[in-house]
Amino acid sequence: MQFDLDEDRELLRQSTRELLQKEAPLAETRAVMEETPEGYAKGLFAQLGELGYPSLLLSEAEGGMGALAFAATLAEMGRVALPGPFLDLCLAVRVLAGCQGDVAARWRDRAAAGEALVVLARSEDANEADPGAVEARCSDGCVKGTKTFVPFGAQADALLVETRDGLALVVRPGEGWHATALPTLDHAQRFAEIALDTPAGLVAQSSRATELLADAERLGSLGAAALLLGLMERSLELAVEYTGEREAFGVPIGSFQALQHRCADMLLQVESTRSVVFRAAWAEEADPAEAAYLVSVAKAWAGPAAREVCGQTIQLFGGVGFTWEYDPHIFLKRAKTLETFYGSTRSAELAAFDRHARFGG
Repeated sequence: MQFDLDEDRELLRQSTRELLQKEAPLAETRAVMEETPEGYAKGLFAQLGELGYPSLLLSEAEGGMGALAFAATLAEMGRVALPGPFLDLCLAVRVLAGCQGDVAARWRDRAAAGEALVVLARSEDANEADPGAVEARCSDGCVKGTKTFVPFGAQADALLVETRDGLALVVRPGEGWHATALPTLDHAQRFAEIALDTPAGLVAQSSRATELLADAERLGSLGAAALLLGLMERSLELAVEYTGEREAFGVPIGSFQALQHRCADMLLQVESTRSVVFRAAWAEEADPAEAAYLVSVAKAWAGPAAREVCGQTIQLFGGVGFTWEYDPHIFLKRAKTLETFYGSTRSAELAAFDRHARFGG
């Protein structure tokens, strides 16, 4: 089946590629990843906010464009290995839009405009008695608990914290907010463990919070799969470019049939990923009953496929492929990070298998 974006979404994709090629080429953002505490360019995120990008997942009336535009945009960001919490910001804006109250609305507007960084804080250390337990609590106007692997938690202006009592909004700076940076494979991705004993207010009660967070989890998996598509697409291009320039025995190594076969296999992985990602994004808009299943399939497929393509690129670069000065390792590290987070490959496989076992098809 041939799938094409409509005119508006294709225009968004093209304009996003042009913007990122101009404002965020990897040669420049590498220095930002490696040398700045934030790990991303705040000025660029402010520019994205002015252009309305963080609002992509909102309704058209609120300035959004839907899941297909979201997926197309994230794929373009994957192509340049864009550092920063854009996916997390989009999810937070989406969740805040579903919350009630002036405080949630004010932070939604600030986050959507690129004026503030708001991220979700959900993960906690495993509880042997109940691995799915949410131990953090919000009572008497205070949140107490510890959240782990909070994306860009140390850099965030506010957190949306999942608690037993609902979804709480915690604003910094303030007392009782202690962030500890966690080591990461990908030097452009920042995670933190955050201990909280600080004033906060609920922006969504327990049942509503569960709905909003399930929605964010599904869309986070879709966004991660789209980023993986962009990463592997550009990684393959790097491999083809390099094998066309590098010579052995007086000819480009890309002329060797064995390497051509490798590139052909990598292309198959890329195009298969493109199909499952945009099929899932289409379902988010047109077939909600199938969306969760198709997003799980997309994430389950995209993680291993991107790992394979980005890993093969390093192999095709040969001896320089793993060196810091060359770019392939950046794509592989980002792919491994995205494969693990936003719904791990294993959890996505289990979700897809469970649906298939219950309903077939």
